[in-house]
Amino acid sequence: MEKKHIHGGDVYRYPDVLDFSSNCNPYGMPGGVKKAVLDSIEQAEHYPDVQCEKLRKALEQEEQIPYEQIICGNGAADLIFGLVLAKKPKRALLAAPTFAEYQQALKAVECEICYAPLEEKTGFLPGEAFLDQITEDLDMVFFCNPNNPTGVLVNTAYVKKLAERCAEKEVFLVLDECFLDFIEDQDSYTMKPFLEEFPGLFLIKAFTKKYAMPGLRLGYGFCSDQRVLEKMEAVMQPWNVSVLAQEAGTAALKETEYVKETMEKIRRERSFLLENLKKLPLKIYASKANYIFFYGPENFQEQCLAQKIYIRDCSNYVGLGQGFYRIAVRTREENEALLQVFKRLLE
Repeated sequence: MEKKHIHGGDVYRYPDVLDFSSNCNPYGMPGGVKKAVLDSIEQAEHYPDVQCEKLRKALEQEEQIPYEQIICGNGAADLIFGLVLAKKPKRALLAAPTFAEYQQALKAVECEICYAPLEEKTGFLPGEAFLDQITEDLDMVFFCNPNNPTGVLVNTAYVKKLAERCAEKEVFLVLDECFLDFIEDQDSYTMKPFLEEFPGLFLIKAFTKKYAMPGLRLGYGFCSDQRVLEKMEAVMQPWNVSVLAQEAGTAALKETEYVKETMEKIRRERSFLLENLKKLPLKIYASKANYIFFYGPENFQEQCLAQKIYIRDCSNYVGLGQGFYRIAVRTREENEALLQVFKRLLE
């Protein structure tokens, strides 16, 4: 049985292409992270630290979150599945469209999924209608900010209202902030300061995108409710974070100059791409992340692949149909190559 690939980044089936389907830092894994991985090879003769103590202490300093409120996993997906398995929700609410992994995890525990459609006419911005769907008969809500694949970012006032609504109805809220790293003023949007106020809130983050290390698999989460973290640890496999991943993550947190420089470059390149894409016959949406969401010809992914450009076809997201696509923001040379192909195909 072949495993169905529902995400971007499938370079194994599409070799020798410029990959715009995966939203990782285009400037590559930092040198310090690569060195840490190589230096830890000998240590891989031993089992990993099940407590991820060194990494969690480094995260405590970086994120200013108490050590005991931090949990690490084999990528953000591991935490999503672990949380759902620990909580075993019977009924959950998802935006449509949003990240497919939430749906996968919920289906794995036979949870009934309710969808709150994000409307194209409002630019896929969630509003009061989403909040109104949070009722007492729900167990869990997933919310991604900025959302994937649309890149739509909502302010903290809205997310706090969402958290308050969930607390009022006794619904557990899972907030995915993985792409907040690419927002210029991310401290104004994160819900980290409200973890103590909302014990029924679990916040997801990852090293994957920011440090261009998806193949190492390393994610982490925050929650002020110790019982939730204990239940997750009880159902998640032991040694789920490898020695290499733990050392890579610890080293990555020291790469402050890399983060500063590459985030500035990505924001400049995003502006460059947006400016030029708006000149083409495409409908561009207001993405604030390191990717751009747009509507174009129905067979556009195939046309681009024939030109060695791999874009993300978003038609398999719940709430979207044919013609919706997402592209990552990459380097200037790569972005120019993409624009040349787009112009040839569209003009």
